Amino acid sequence: MADEHENDYMEEEDAFKTPQLVKKSKKRKNKSTSETENHDEEDDAATIDITVKQISEKPDRIPPIVAYFASPYDPSSQSDDRESPNVTVYRHKSEAKKRLQVVVSPPGSNVEFVGSNYTGEQAARQTCVYTLGVLDKEAQTLRILPIAHNKVFRLEPRVKIKEAVDSEAAESAVTTELSEKERAMKGREKLNSKFGTKSAINRDKRKKALTLGADPDALDSDERKLTEADLNTSALESTDANVSRNIPPHDVSATAPEKAYPIEKIIDTGEWKFLQDIYDPVEDVIRTATDEYPLFVRNRLDKLRGIKNKTEKDTVAVVLSLLTHLVKFKDLNSMDGFSSAKNHKFPGIIRQKCKRLFKDSDEGRMPHDKINLLISYVLVLALHVDDFKTDPEDIAKDLRISQVELRKHFENLGCKYSHSKKSNVVFNLPVPLKFPQIMRKRKR
Repeated sequence: MADEHENDYMEEEDAFKTPQLVKKSKKRKNKSTSETENHDEEDDAATIDITVKQISEKPDRIPPIVAYFASPYDPSSQSDDRESPNVTVYRHKSEAKKRLQVVVSPPGSNVEFVGSNYTGEQAARQTCVYTLGVLDKEAQTLRILPIAHNKVFRLEPRVKIKEAVDSEAAESAVTTELSEKERAMKGREKLNSKFGTKSAINRDKRKKALTLGADPDALDSDERKLTEADLNTSALESTDANVSRNIPPHDVSATAPEKAYPIEKIIDTGEWKFLQDIYDPVEDVIRTATDEYPLFVRNRLDKLRGIKNKTEKDTVAVVLSLLTHLVKFKDLNSMDGFSSAKNHKFPGIIRQKCKRLFKDSDEGRMPHDKINLLISYVLVLALHVDDFKTDPEDIAKDLRISQVELRKHFENLGCKYSHSKKSNVVFNLPVPLKFPQIMRKRKR
């Protein structure tokens, strides 16, 4: 889509005229099947003088925005009696950040299409510069306009969040009516949740629970919601293992090891093209791994070279690349491995994925449960590379933990260990998945 206010942009005074050759072709149509099928085309050439105007960007105006829909929705296919979709563009108040978000809202629908230039595939580095040309044949002018921040927006369908916005507005209205003492308590809770110790955070949670429990309206509302809710016990049982064990997406009923932890749920489709630093499928070249790569990756290069199937080779290379970034992200957020990862180059989309999965905020250290989740992701990727039978020696060195501690993580994923002919411990993944029972200490 292009900006409707194109005339608001500053047109450069040095507009020039350039003769352009426009070809008009007319093809003869067959009048009957008996006529000869091959006919010569009649081409008439005409020269048109076109004024080319280069329009530059102004600080107080947004350049045109080009966007495309990831879904089959087509706004141009709407009938004349229906309203056209509402298009809203949001821009960050700081011009230095240049963050844009486009929201397309079809009339009478609870779904809207959202695209931005700072999330998803747009977060990656853009090496191309895009411009938009608008040709007016009647006025014989060609206007060339810059695209907003050289981005092409991908509009994804999203459910409207009007209810959430209304609830936030209502909450803000309530906070304005709070007393000075209550505002001070809320400020102290926010401060403790961000910078406080675990004991302070737990103390605030207990206070909040006691305050909520003393409110009869809140209790009635909760009991009514629980009564009206249709509980799905099987779903609760499946999510309990995922939450308590802190492991990647999995399928407990899978009959094959590769389906137990499906790789398509670990690596998104849009991330594959950014994970080709080890193997280039176009040129069929495997790059030599240096000391910047983990030991596990360097020890698997010979296996990668020996794979004949192109699809399998591409998959193993992408898995090794993601494993490298995860190990470096862990080192980057730890004291003992920071020096080895400070110069590591992360693709933008992979860095955002790591922050979303393994960090609660941009600042501060990784929480202990997030570190365990990252280790689980690394071990699952290692199992995929080694055909679900792996030796933990090299991956333990990369993760900077002992093999005894690593064994707990493997068992938490449902793996079993055995001794190989070389008297080394080897972990394999049997199916269907069977997790060890979580033992809880009994209070005396």
